[in-house]
Amino acid sequence: MNSGWKYVLKQISLVLLVALLSCLCLAIGLMIGYSFMGNGKNPLSILSVDKWESIIGKFTGK
Repeated sequence: MNSGWKYVLKQISLVLLVALLSCLCLAIGLMIGYSFMGNGKNPLSILSVDKWESIIGKFTGK
């Protein structure tokens, strides 16, 4: 029974690691794309809530 829990915890930790690495790669890609291709001044500003509200507002018309 103990080996079953170890397997489950190992699989959950693997899924969490992949999710964390995916989010990290997404954030790095957004910062690179915004700063170099989008002529943004501060690459970290793309991760702010205000910037995303303005981006979503442009698409939704609000």
